[in-house]
Amino acid sequence: MYAVIVAGGKQYRVSEGTQVVVDRMSAEVGAQINISDVLMVGGEKPQVGAPTVPGAKVTATVVAHEQGQKTEYVRYLHRRRTRTQKNGRAKLTVLQINGIEV
Repeated sequence: MYAVIVAGGKQYRVSEGTQVVVDRMSAEVGAQINISDVLMVGGEKPQVGAPTVPGAKVTATVVAHEQGQKTEYVRYLHRRRTRTQKNGRAKLTVLQINGIEV
């Protein structure tokens, strides 16, 4: 059985026992969270929500908080002949999917 959830404005396909890396969530490491934004539940009888499946939820455990890879970008203003170089790292959360309830 699998489910499509929304976390941080992005959609993820998850199943029991898998780990998912999502945008940073405000939960401590080891905390149990419930995700009720379930767009679809698949399996023998797939259910598609409009927009979400009523009564469906995904339970997960926060495994770790991490930072993503460093991204650099350059901005060039051609008439002023100036360049600015900036970089940043995304803040991420690793979730362990425990169960899918319909």
